[in-house]
Amino acid sequence: MAIVGSDFENISAIRRALGGHFAAPHGLRLPRVAAVESNPALSLPALARVWRRCLLALLAWLLAVPAAARADTVDSALAERVAAMATEASRSAAPGLRVEVRVGRLDPRLKLAPCAQVQPYLPAGTRLWGAARIGLRCTEGATRWNVFLPVTVSVFGPGLVATSAVPAGTVLGPEHLAPGEVDLAARAGSVPTDRELVLGRTLARPLATGDALRSGDLRPRMWFAAGDTVRIVAGGSGWHIRGEGQALGPGVEGQVVRVRTESGRIISGMAVADRQVEVAL
Repeated sequence: MAIVGSDFENISAIRRALGGHFAAPHGLRLPRVAAVESNPALSLPALARVWRRCLLALLAWLLAVPAAARADTVDSALAERVAAMATEASRSAAPGLRVEVRVGRLDPRLKLAPCAQVQPYLPAGTRLWGAARIGLRCTEGATRWNVFLPVTVSVFGPGLVATSAVPAGTVLGPEHLAPGEVDLAARAGSVPTDRELVLGRTLARPLATGDALRSGDLRPRMWFAAGDTVRIVAGGSGWHIRGEGQALGPGVEGQVVRVRTESGRIISGMAVADRQVEVAL
């Protein structure tokens, strides 16, 4: 059967209307089909062979560039290798604690060349704690490349969690906190484990039910006021010196305060306890 007259005109119109929707992707060379329009007598089997060649060329292009087309994805086998590497390294740094690793995605703007072998590695100085990254380098490919894959490392250990929503400014009581397993790497700051040591402290920020308490969530304690008489402690390995003095400013936990000694000398030290200043020598 041949394509003649109005049949050829219909096919040409359809091809022109759909041409923009089925344009060849960048880098793909489709067989030329100009002969179809220039030869109205071309048979249907010949036309079918032309389009079959087009489809095969398109399939070959799709199979040849999976990395460039989906540069932000990581195949499951590589993701498992990355997770295993991060888990092992994290457990070595935090023995006895439960570790979970979530593998992220590459930057979708990356244009990576196809690679037969991708090697994950731990960048020098990387601490696998919270948000971190694992290096990926192409070791077998026409173009060698090196990128970094984000990972999230959760390290679970003992801590204190809020039993209900607790607003900022609350003086903590036994009803506010309970022991629980918390993600130590989720936020900065140490995690208190002894409830007795935080009871009576004031919250600096609100906690939602189940939130882990961090040292940074507590307002600094006021160990003494300006003008109070304080103990001055200085020492080293196997020796200590103690004395008394007058605080020249408020003794806020973890902050430096000036103290006038009994001899009139002014020294600086850290407010560390009730009416006590520690001086480093």
